[in-house]
Amino acid sequence: MKISVFRQSSIKIEDNNLVIYFDPYKITEDFHDADYIFITHEHYDHYDEEAINKLLKDNTKLIVPECLKNINYEKIVVKPDESYNLDGFSFKTVRAYNIDKTYHPRDKDYVGYIVNLNNISYYIMGDTDVTEEVKKIKCDILFVPIGGVYTMDMMEALEYVNEVKPKKVIPIHYGSIVGDISLGEKFKDLVNKDIEVEIYIEEEK
Repeated sequence: MKISVFRQSSIKIEDNNLVIYFDPYKITEDFHDADYIFITHEHYDHYDEEAINKLLKDNTKLIVPECLKNINYEKIVVKPDESYNLDGFSFKTVRAYNIDKTYHPRDKDYVGYIVNLNNISYYIMGDTDVTEEVKKIKCDILFVPIGGVYTMDMMEALEYVNEVKPKKVIPIHYGSIVGDISLGEKFKDLVNKDIEVEIYIEEEK
């Protein structure tokens, strides 16, 4: 298993011969290796067609919420709080939304994804606050937004992570549009020491 994080919530997971991307954004290379591309919602830093087109190969499928049901790609449209099975793995959707701000309303049916690969569960939260739904999630590897403004901020994410106790946490959604690049290391220093933290996002050049 190999994990890469590019910008914002742009994630790549390689597991055996399977290559999965989440919210690809500002991809600089023509990889054309995606088996699946998961999109959490339609905002430009999560649904970036230029980035997607650098990942597509002949049989790539996109997994998208209903707000993107009319896009011109081979796709599977999903709803919140549902379970799905694909070739060799399964995933669940978790509703993603803001509690006290208007950027991601609950009724838009935006999602995060819990993907199960070879007995490891990966939770990619999408743009969300700490909602009652996300408090119930258990996972092995958690990708948590920490930049604030549009999502939970670093301190909210820290409290959440220390409460749900994943085996590993990877902070995302900072260092670009919102949230200083230094947030990643600050977050790592404050997380409970029995939780592994990996930092991938680097300062933009």
